[in-house]
Amino acid sequence: MTLQPKSTKYDKDKVRKIAGKAVDFLLPPLCPITGDIVDKIGMISPEFWHELSFINDPYCARCGSPFSFDSGDATCGACLDHPPVYNQGRSALAYNDASRDMILKFKHGDQLHAVKAFTPWLLQSGKSLIDEADIIIPVPLHRMRILKRRYNQADIIARDLMRHYPEKTYIPDALLRVRNTQSQGHKKFEERKKNIRNAFEIHPEKSANIDNKNILIIDDVYTTGATLNECAQTLLDGGASTVNVLTVARVVKE
Repeated sequence: MTLQPKSTKYDKDKVRKIAGKAVDFLLPPLCPITGDIVDKIGMISPEFWHELSFINDPYCARCGSPFSFDSGDATCGACLDHPPVYNQGRSALAYNDASRDMILKFKHGDQLHAVKAFTPWLLQSGKSLIDEADIIIPVPLHRMRILKRRYNQADIIARDLMRHYPEKTYIPDALLRVRNTQSQGHKKFEERKKNIRNAFEIHPEKSANIDNKNILIIDDVYTTGATLNECAQTLLDGGASTVNVLTVARVVKE
């Protein structure tokens, strides 16, 4: 057996660093929204950063909707009136004009490098939920939507998040979207619930994997919670112990 010189690894690391600097010089990393040059992929330009609204304490203990005052471990009125199926939900950003622009460019405009910005925010806002999770899964898209869009944005977010938690189990196809539902945009809460009802099934070969497990669902935006609730109900009916949800942004009612 030929022993490889110890210096080889360090030589390779040095080459990678030089190559990386060369690529940055020729193709400098850009802010996914403004197009300004930034230090590394995924960074946001300072001008745009100030337009984002991050969700921090205090917030609803159930859905994670922000409160304007410190109310302790309280639950918002919406969750009291209509308790969500999932156990807890957290989001990194409030869905405003800035985050909407960023997510839509990521979702429909092939600005996939924006995921490098999303991941650190999710690691911070969702740490407790990630730590509790046995299995992480994305909200699935129907195969017809995949053919049109070419990728599932929730899957891309979840996969990048998993790089920081290699010990966690990731099952991207644990949930299947069996109905090609109409777009949820511009629909009211009850219309969304009806539209998404029975749209998901557990993959028949993955049902044993989720039995008695704590599941974390990943998605890009929490609007009314109808889709995430339907996903959670499907998983709980299939034997999951608990289900939590984590999204990049959420709509915040005034």
